[in-house]
Amino acid sequence: MGARQVDTGVAGLALGVEDGIATLRIDRPEARGALTAAMWSAIPDILAGLEVDREVRVLVLTGTDGVFSAGADIRELQGHYATAESADAYHALNAAAEQALAAFPKPTIAFVRGACVGGGCQLAVACDLRFADATARFGVTPAKLGIVYDAGSTARLARVVGVATAKYLLFSAELMDSQQALRVGLVEDVVKPEDAEERVYAFARTIASRSQLTVRAAKDLLSTATPDPERVHAWEQRSRASADVREGLAAFTERRAPRFTWDTA
Repeated sequence: MGARQVDTGVAGLALGVEDGIATLRIDRPEARGALTAAMWSAIPDILAGLEVDREVRVLVLTGTDGVFSAGADIRELQGHYATAESADAYHALNAAAEQALAAFPKPTIAFVRGACVGGGCQLAVACDLRFADATARFGVTPAKLGIVYDAGSTARLARVVGVATAKYLLFSAELMDSQQALRVGLVEDVVKPEDAEERVYAFARTIASRSQLTVRAAKDLLSTATPDPERVHAWEQRSRASADVREGLAAFTERRAPRFTWDTA
């Protein structure tokens, strides 16, 4: 995917943009998508670039060769955990990457095939939506290593799957197959492997075709359990003054597809 390739500046992350959809690919098939410290460190800057890229309306995060990500690169961890200070610095990289993804203002979809474990699962949970094929396996595995995830990551997992299921995953470190993940709300849809890519990108194109003002407002207002009335009012005011509402109403009346401007300013 991706007619326009973008240099991420780091080995292991590939980025392409096509039809308004950016695909950020965890591209280390030789290591089952394990995330290096350099990859964690690069994610916030990559997302900052995509935020101001007016062509990009949706972000798909995925893996390579049938694997999403096996999590942190275990070969690096002993060095990172050599001292408390180096462990803290490493955790700060993880937390910053996840927070940047969770706070990214455009819609994000994790497209999961194969293993989605540890830090890989944390990134998937930081996305707005998760689509999986039948081969997907999910695990939150710090209990296998004696690691404690940061508060933001743990709370984000609980918001997606509920407190009891978050405890199940964190206490046991057991893997969950795609159907279990669907039942507990960890994924929105499970698709046959041969149909999965078409399904994900068709849905991404649907989002890209909608009013980006509406989409961005919905994401912003749903970022908290109780939206701030002032923020709601501000988005309502922007909508009333935007070309999107006039175009949407005209298209409905004329029975045609709307041609939104993508302008959210």
